[in-house]
Amino acid sequence: MSLNIKNAKIYDVAQLVELINLAYRAQSGRSWTTEKAFVDGTRITKEQLNIELNQSNFELLVGENEQGSLVGCIGLSLNDDYIEIGTFAIDPTIQNLGYGREMLNYVETYITQNYSSVRRLIMYVLDVRIELMAYYQRRGYQITGRTESYPIDADVGQPLVPIQLIEMEKVIA
Repeated sequence: MSLNIKNAKIYDVAQLVELINLAYRAQSGRSWTTEKAFVDGTRITKEQLNIELNQSNFELLVGENEQGSLVGCIGLSLNDDYIEIGTFAIDPTIQNLGYGREMLNYVETYITQNYSSVRRLIMYVLDVRIELMAYYQRRGYQITGRTESYPIDADVGQPLVPIQLIEMEKVIA
């Protein structure tokens, strides 16, 4: 098991949109990261992803398996002294096999090698996703106590239950 991790290209957009929506909004395969019970609707569209990919402060890294199939992605939003991690998705049919851990480890190393001024990694997790927060805590991320409202205006789905975003942070050397 080893991924080839590289920057996303425009020709990856259709496959990425399918992957992200499947990972976030469907319950299939080995999926344990789905938000299906909490949020309804599309997580991302081609237009939204194209806009993100064209932002100068955003990178989307993709993971390809040994056969060259795109099986995961993780987004980095660059700020002055921190990077926000988001758009993190692994194909639900192969979740819980270590690919997510491999991508997260890669990204953390990538950031320390390419963004020397960055000392903090930030991510937001739905407050109802206790098992996902525990996963990130095992990887060194801590709940900061800061919260944000679910971004209804961002057109990333409609909550089915009351939810908010919990900020998690990891300090890196």
